[in-house]
Amino acid sequence: MGFLLLAAMIGIPIIEIAVFIQAGSLIGLWPTLAVVVLTAIVGTALLRIQGFAVINRVQNTLAAGQVPVAEVFDGLCLLVAGALLLTPGFVTDGVGLLLFVPPFRAVLRTWAGRHLVAKGNVRVWSTGQPPAGGTVIDGEAEDVSTPSGDEPRVTRDPPRTGPREPGPDRE
Repeated sequence: MGFLLLAAMIGIPIIEIAVFIQAGSLIGLWPTLAVVVLTAIVGTALLRIQGFAVINRVQNTLAAGQVPVAEVFDGLCLLVAGALLLTPGFVTDGVGLLLFVPPFRAVLRTWAGRHLVAKGNVRVWSTGQPPAGGTVIDGEAEDVSTPSGDEPRVTRDPPRTGPREPGPDRE
């Protein structure tokens, strides 16, 4: 991972400089600089518009009692897109503009989800309901492990009978 980050930190500026030289030779110095400034202005406007839309979707999803995983991912993509569009360069601007396109973000989200599930033990139930046929066990837990690394002791409370009375953390 460290090598990949180092390669990006060296490679991206070199690619940007090469593209700047090519663009400057094709359209001139001032139009090249104008395009860079224009993409920063357009990126800021797009970030504001789409950012508010994502915030509204997060609020609606939370109001529906669901976890806003897709909306948080979209917000992260918009944050990266805004940073890339404010960075001078044509390649970073292209990637930043691509992150503003919702279908591209959906494809990227699907790929990232599959990658996370393939690499790790990730399971998400975004409906707030357990999987079909699952059992829900309501209970309380207490950490009884010892800092010395010994085996934790297990204590069991007797099963409750009758109706449960509401407590300070129950309705």
